[in-house]
Amino acid sequence: MTASQPLPRAGIYRILVCRPNHRLGNTLLLTPLIDELRQLYPGAEVDIVSEGDIARDVFEDWFNVRQVFCLPRRGFKHPIAFLRTLGKIRRTRYDMIVDPVLRSGFSRTLTRLVPARYKLGFSDVPTNVLTHAAPTAIAGAHMAQRPVNLVRWAAGVDTSRAHPPLRLFLSGAEKAEGRRVVDALIPPANGDEPGLRIGIFGNATGSKRYGAPWWAEFMGTLGPALPTARTLELIPAHGTSMLGTRWPGYYSSDIRRMAAVLAALDVFITADCGVMHLAVAAGVPTIGLFRATVLDVYIPYGHGNTGIHTGDANGRDTARRVLDWIALLQRVAPETSAPRPVRGGVMASPQRAEIARAMLM
Repeated sequence: MTASQPLPRAGIYRILVCRPNHRLGNTLLLTPLIDELRQLYPGAEVDIVSEGDIARDVFEDWFNVRQVFCLPRRGFKHPIAFLRTLGKIRRTRYDMIVDPVLRSGFSRTLTRLVPARYKLGFSDVPTNVLTHAAPTAIAGAHMAQRPVNLVRWAAGVDTSRAHPPLRLFLSGAEKAEGRRVVDALIPPANGDEPGLRIGIFGNATGSKRYGAPWWAEFMGTLGPALPTARTLELIPAHGTSMLGTRWPGYYSSDIRRMAAVLAALDVFITADCGVMHLAVAAGVPTIGLFRATVLDVYIPYGHGNTGIHTGDANGRDTARRVLDWIALLQRVAPETSAPRPVRGGVMASPQRAEIARAMLM
C-alpha cells in the first residue's frame, strides 16, 4: 500500500533500521539516515540490523543508537546464530521500521518478520508489507541520501534541503592519538614550514583498482607540484603497500584507529572504496577517484569532498585534476578543515564551476 497520511511526529520512540550488510562503505553510507532520524525524532531510540561486526564500531557513541544487531555473515550457513539474533530483534515491538535500500529482498524479508506500527521502504508496486511505500522516483541518485529522502517523504517534510553528511563520532582521545601517530610518521623536515599532510590509499576491489604504474605516474606528478607536502600511505587490509613503500605508511585492522589517523590529515586521495567513505565520515577533505562505479551514486559530498571520474585517464592527467581541487580547497577553506596554503601547486585546467558545485552538494 501507499501511505495516505504522513507519519506522525509524536508517539514514535522505538525505531528499527534494517540494513543487513557487512561492507564498511555501505555501513557508513547509513549514517546520514541515523542523523536524520535524530533530527526528526529527537526523543526516539534507534536499533540497527547489520551483518558482521563492523556496524558496532561505526555506531559507537551515537547517542540515539541503542543496539546494533549483528547477524552472522552468510547467515543461512549459520541458522542457529541467525535465528537466535532474529528472536532478539522480534522481542521489541517497534513504532517504526525503515527498510532503507532499493531492491533488497533480505531487508524486505526482515521488515516483514518484525512487528511494527509503521514500515517504510521503496516500492513501485502494491505491497502489504509496507505502510509507507515510497515511489523509487523520490529516492535520488546518491546511496547515502536515498534513505534520508525516504523518511522525509514518509514524514511529509521538505526533501530538497541539504542532506546530513557521513559521520563517525571519534572521541577526543582517539583524535589526539591519531594526531600523535601522524606527527610521528610524517614530521616536518628540519623544522621547515609544515606543509599539507596528504594521505593516499591505493587499493580498491576489482575494476575500481588502479595499478602500480598508474600510481607511480600519479605520485610523480603530484609530489613535485607540492614540494612542502608530507605524504602518508594508508596500508590496505592485506598489509602490503600499493605505492612500493616509497612513503611512510600506517596500517591498522581497527577502523576507528584508521579513522583517527585520517582525521589528522589535511587532504585524502583514494580510489572508490570503503576507506574513501571512512575518510569522509572522519572529516578529512576527500578526493575519490572513480573509474568503474557510477560517480553520482557514491561521490563524497559536502565540506570540501569530491569525486573525479577518471575513466581511462592516465595518472599524470588525473594528478593535475587533483591539484586543481587542492588549490581550490585552500582558497575556499571549508568549515570542517582549514588546510595550510598550497605552495608550488597551480590551477592547471580551469574546471572551477564544476568544482564549486560539487563543494556545495
